[in-house]
Amino acid sequence: MSVYAITATLRHYAAHTKCCCNCHTQTLCSTYRYKRFFFFFSHQKSEFHRLTDARVFLSDCMACGNCVTSEEGARIFAQNQTELFKVLSLNKKCDTSLHRLVVASVSPQSVPYFAVKFGLSVCEAARKLCGFLKSLGVNHVFDTTIAADFSILETQRDFIQRFRRQAQDEHAFPMFASACPGWVQYAERVLGDSVTPHICTSKSPQQIMGSLVKGYFASHKNLSPDKIFHLSVAPCYDRKMEALREDYYTALYKCRDVDCVLTSGEILQVMEQRNISVKEIEASPLENVFGGTTCEFVRHEGTSSDGYLAHIFRHAAKELFDMDVKEITYKTLKNKDFQEVCLEKDGETVLSFAAAYGFRNIQNMVLKLRKRKFHYHFVEVLACPGGCLNGKGQAQTADGKPEREMLQEMEEAFTRVPVLSPESKPHIQELYASWLEGAESQKSRDLLHTKFVPAPQAGARPDMKW
Repeated sequence: MSVYAITATLRHYAAHTKCCCNCHTQTLCSTYRYKRFFFFFSHQKSEFHRLTDARVFLSDCMACGNCVTSEEGARIFAQNQTELFKVLSLNKKCDTSLHRLVVASVSPQSVPYFAVKFGLSVCEAARKLCGFLKSLGVNHVFDTTIAADFSILETQRDFIQRFRRQAQDEHAFPMFASACPGWVQYAERVLGDSVTPHICTSKSPQQIMGSLVKGYFASHKNLSPDKIFHLSVAPCYDRKMEALREDYYTALYKCRDVDCVLTSGEILQVMEQRNISVKEIEASPLENVFGGTTCEFVRHEGTSSDGYLAHIFRHAAKELFDMDVKEITYKTLKNKDFQEVCLEKDGETVLSFAAAYGFRNIQNMVLKLRKRKFHYHFVEVLACPGGCLNGKGQAQTADGKPEREMLQEMEEAFTRVPVLSPESKPHIQELYASWLEGAESQKSRDLLHTKFVPAPQAGARPDMKW
């Protein structure tokens, strides 16, 4: 049996197999898939039965972004609704001294999913979602937009610094966004040190929210971080893996910044299991880490994600070239998920940005980078085609394919949400001053940034096909 026949069988087998995340083909964990595949073939009398090894080329990879070990798979599996209800149940039964404050933070890209499912506006859906989580026993429900504010500001600060040192730093450009855990994991485990130095060191919104909840909010509640159980509601399964990274674990308190991640679809399953209708849910406004409520749900400029490209492009144009960009014109290249934006001054292109969504575009991007034919300054990279609204934890059919009609409705609902830039929010500057001891402080660096380390075996081999 040829390697191509084996690959075809692998794809067929994987399409009918679920992984430890209970998801389908696109989010099937690679290690699990290959183990099951080899176990399946070890019982077949064929040429492959006698082989001890097989080469699977990168072009055969499904690019699911979930290349995990069996140990990691078990830990991911533990991040399910049972974990949440275990804590909620103990809070009702055990001594109050053993209680944990349960805090949920909701991704802005998750709310449109509930809006379409409920037939409500995004703002109304956010209040219903908050009310449902509180009815379960969750104490506080936060909007993660504030964490995205920090992530965008730190990314733009990193970009300006790289631009000014580009003559001395060969890895300054292109600079890749770091908000997508599927992309980051792929870069670390597959692409290696030819790519990881180019990734911005800013934490993702989810993990900055973890720092806010277990740091700032915990101190204001006079609680140690381990006395808070932090649940993140996110649009994709990759967020589960991100929460397990070693650098997001505090050894002193033996706890993680994010204790459990549930996808939007998993939250909806909880609603369905409890047979609760939307009309029965008492609406409740989302809260903020300052102890108040969020009166209006707002977003950043991106139509399906957090809008890193648009915000950083405007800021860099003003900061570096004193140019005010009113309207951003996107040029679509090979497909709608690969677009570029350029800034010209005196007939010269001074800034060149791109958005690359989906692994097909990511692989083409890396190929050009290795051939030194990739000349962008900044790239907003996302593993999911169409952006975060198309996360595999929501808007998917039973066989793991995108619900295109629903996705379009989600995009339309999301674009109706008011846009508010991070600089226009006084709370952000207040936190930089009071909590982080200044935007350029070491504390700010420690709490808002991380490092990306390539795996020892990472890096493309000569026999890899692109």
